[in-house]
Amino acid sequence: MDGLNFLKERYGNQPTGKNRPDGFHNAHEVARAALKGEASNGPEDQIRKYLDRLECLAVDPMYKQKTHVLGEDYRPRALFLLREMLMNKYVRPNKEKMAKGSARGEVFESQELQQRGEIAVTNLERSLDSWILHLSDANEAYPTWFRYYAFRNILGLGGFDKGKGEFIKRSKSSAGLFPDVDRGALTYVEQMIEATKESSILERLKRAQVIAANGEDIPQDELITKEKVVAFTKLSFAKQYAEGIRRNGEITPEMLKITEGKWVKYSQGEDPTVLWTSLQNKGTFWCTRGFATAKKQLQDGDFYVYYTLDKQGKPTIPRIAILMEGQNKISNNNVRGVLDYQQNMEGNMLKILETKLETFGQEADRFNKKMVDMKMLAAIENKIDNKQALTRDDLVFLYEIDFKIEGFGNKRNSSIEEIRNQRNSKKDASIIFNCEYEEVADGMEDINEGTKAYIGSWNIDVFQKIKNFPKIIHLYEIFPTKKIFMRYLETDSRIDSPEKAEKALRDKGIIITHWGKDLLSKTQFSQEKEKYLLVCFTVEQMGFPSGATTSEIYQRAQELKLELCPAQVGPHLRLQEESLEWMVIAMEQAVDLRYNLRIFRVDGGIEILGLGSSRAEPFTLWRAGDKFVFHFRRLGF
Repeated sequence: MDGLNFLKERYGNQPTGKNRPDGFHNAHEVARAALKGEASNGPEDQIRKYLDRLECLAVDPMYKQKTHVLGEDYRPRALFLLREMLMNKYVRPNKEKMAKGSARGEVFESQELQQRGEIAVTNLERSLDSWILHLSDANEAYPTWFRYYAFRNILGLGGFDKGKGEFIKRSKSSAGLFPDVDRGALTYVEQMIEATKESSILERLKRAQVIAANGEDIPQDELITKEKVVAFTKLSFAKQYAEGIRRNGEITPEMLKITEGKWVKYSQGEDPTVLWTSLQNKGTFWCTRGFATAKKQLQDGDFYVYYTLDKQGKPTIPRIAILMEGQNKISNNNVRGVLDYQQNMEGNMLKILETKLETFGQEADRFNKKMVDMKMLAAIENKIDNKQALTRDDLVFLYEIDFKIEGFGNKRNSSIEEIRNQRNSKKDASIIFNCEYEEVADGMEDINEGTKAYIGSWNIDVFQKIKNFPKIIHLYEIFPTKKIFMRYLETDSRIDSPEKAEKALRDKGIIITHWGKDLLSKTQFSQEKEKYLLVCFTVEQMGFPSGATTSEIYQRAQELKLELCPAQVGPHLRLQEESLEWMVIAMEQAVDLRYNLRIFRVDGGIEILGLGSSRAEPFTLWRAGDKFVFHFRRLGF
């Protein structure tokens, strides 16, 4: 059964219309765009054309689109627009219900309830983003039909109930996260469906099952047969994915304690069968569990796996993977473990990995910070296990106050959030900020002359109160992940001309757009140091939930006694602020070469900072989420 026939049998002949499946093409406009102007030669051809269009929009394998930052990666701009449609349908409208649901019967003030809703929405968006990013990754070997099939179905699933071995069906108001991305389980589902058509895939799965059994008898009801594969394709995706997780196997806590084992090298160009087989039913989340992926990876370079001992004392449990580009270079930081779904490294594997990396010479230098960070995280976990108190340095590291913790997985090490969730973040914040517990306010009503830190919702009312208490220097909506932008900016007197500003920006690797450079050339720079107090608000926080024009925003700022920034704040802020957030500088507009009015914009992509400009005519309409930076006066400043 090929993918097109599978989708046709599942969802009927039409990929659009009354019974169209939800998912990437959920929006009517997107569905029409997929088939616009294309004659159809029947249902299969129509589905094929739709999937081709979907691939171009969401995956863009030929890199024809402009890219947009999504999460920690670049993705096609069309995918970002599709993501917004999905979030607006499945996540954001239910913020109030999710807030009340997470309260579990407790009574909260409206302000705190709102904050709980924002946290729930943020967590849910990140959870859904993990699927969007994974299934739109052109480097993954999934066919487009399977990407669509998997994504369409996870929208209706909640977490995995290990006790029952099944997924929880999610309600519209559920604050529970979407299922984790289990690469191994997804690969199993895809291979089982494709095995109904390709007998070679079926035979390969049978052989892998026998080898993975390691000489033990396989129960009759566990044997993979043609009949079972056909029956598998008729199950719901929820049951298929659950079966994939079960088949994936689980490394027991006892096995995780074992570090003795050996490294095995799989050479570039060799048959992938042995590597592929060794990973079946072993509890890894590596995409190499897919035969096509294993084949491609061995075409590109060598592959090293560290196997620890199983119950029979044989090295068969995969714990570390190192993917090479050729024979001498580690491919794109591809060092993976089995700690979690994101393939992070276990603490007791770090020394073994470190010793192995040293054999690659200078290649090991790229992993120095990751190794130091993971050792530090392991030491913190060890302290917690032994009921030892964490020091301030430990907490500064754990909450990533000075820098982000780097690990070996695809994404952040799951242990970071697990540890934080078990702790009193307000108490930890007081230690980090060198103040008393009572000096950390977690609501506007708690702010007083002794307050040194604030953690709570952010709006004009909170700002009006905080600005009168100069001791408050630490501000967060959510600690430590959502910092409130309210900071001092002192200009560099050496940058006293547009030419020097441009050189300083380029020396730091900051991208200057064409219109950003034009605006920079018109900017007046002070010959001496200047100090500014800056604050940032969204258009909605300024009182415009549906958006507002430039004139309306500037008029509102004047009423609130917020001042426009001198133009030089834009380039100076870009030089000093490491944030990648998109912010515009509220300033007097300047006329560009086409006689349009513009203001500075600071933005960026992955590890790339940018300085640009945005059109700001009096009647330019800004969205509710757009952020404006203002200058203001504070007591004692």
